[in-house]
Amino acid sequence: MNQNFATYDMMESARSGSAWLGATAKAFWSNPIFGLSPSPIPAAFAAWGEVTERSCERMIAKPDWGIDSVVTAGREYIVKVEKCVERPFGDLIEFKVDRPEPAKRRVLLIAPMSGHYATLLRNTVRSLLPNCDVFITDWHNARDIPVSEGKFDIEDFTLYLVDFMKYLGRDTHVVAVCQPAPLALAATAYLADTSPEHQPKTLTLIGGPIDPDAAATDVTDFGSRVTMGQLENSVIQRVGVNHKGFGRLVYPGAVQLASFISMNLSTHAKAFSDQIGAVARGDAADHDRHNKFYDEYLAVMDMTAEFYLSTVQRIFKGRDIADNRFVVNGKTVDIGKITKTAVKTVEGMDDDITAPGQCIAALDLLTGLPADKKASHVEPGAGHYGIFSGKAWRRNIRPLVLEFIDANS
Repeated sequence: MNQNFATYDMMESARSGSAWLGATAKAFWSNPIFGLSPSPIPAAFAAWGEVTERSCERMIAKPDWGIDSVVTAGREYIVKVEKCVERPFGDLIEFKVDRPEPAKRRVLLIAPMSGHYATLLRNTVRSLLPNCDVFITDWHNARDIPVSEGKFDIEDFTLYLVDFMKYLGRDTHVVAVCQPAPLALAATAYLADTSPEHQPKTLTLIGGPIDPDAAATDVTDFGSRVTMGQLENSVIQRVGVNHKGFGRLVYPGAVQLASFISMNLSTHAKAFSDQIGAVARGDAADHDRHNKFYDEYLAVMDMTAEFYLSTVQRIFKGRDIADNRFVVNGKTVDIGKITKTAVKTVEGMDDDITAPGQCIAALDLLTGLPADKKASHVEPGAGHYGIFSGKAWRRNIRPLVLEFIDANS
């Protein structure tokens, strides 16, 4: 137990210590006296310090949405971010556009709880705002949630989605991105059975692991290869003493980040090496391509241990959703109960996280839904992030999703 506390605090000390070293190097080697030397070494050390300090500080900062206005029909309107429903583990927030009339489409974006903040979908939100009233799930960093608030696993996550959908009502179009796709499907089925007047008009599932065994990836291989005991002993820690969630068992964001980076270590190493060179030459900028990407990528959040472990156990290993035997609050959720909500799946041909086949498996589970209310799309050349945030999303997928929404409104 004490070792877990110590490990969490040790990691935090390493992060803050690295930030301090970076700030010190930047301050020391930026001294004007070094400008008298023709050597490039002082500039290189100062650049290393600047990049290191910024990177380490971004790891504990929740990014801002940075969406202050939107242009609709040639006019610019102010955007305010407001909380609609507040809960201990996550809020429902609205991007309130100060336009004369509400948009014709009301969209609920379900952000993943997979290590990054909901701001990972910033570009998705920005692209939808001109044509839609947009709401999004804003999940909280588990290390900031007191132990007294209790547990939060995938059943609790599903019930949060049920409550958010009830709040927004029948005229809602739900878009679930990646990790929450199977739970969004389960929440819709739960509503169809228990509160059909609140089920959404449409449900779009983007790159989600409905059936992880439908197409193997490194993620699914890892899930099947590692035992639950190994996971619990290797990645789960207790939150340290400097946080509100002191004592809570979590899958720390720093451990998740190390895992993300290790998957493409050489690419990330080159990116940081190139950025240090750019800073040393004076070619970098505060919001250049590198900083815009890594300010978001490095901002990680802790997940509750029970959420992470139950996801691995019940979605990947147990295949509860894929086999249509997911249980919430003691009640088996039958996906075949969905008969009115139109469902569309979106996959990327080059997605190496949720490979094509995993998401479209949802359509086979919808035994009670007419064929004309089912749709699917596989985007050629698109990777995982491209299907909800990149060029493929903007040019091809977003228009198709809006068409699907309109066709089923």
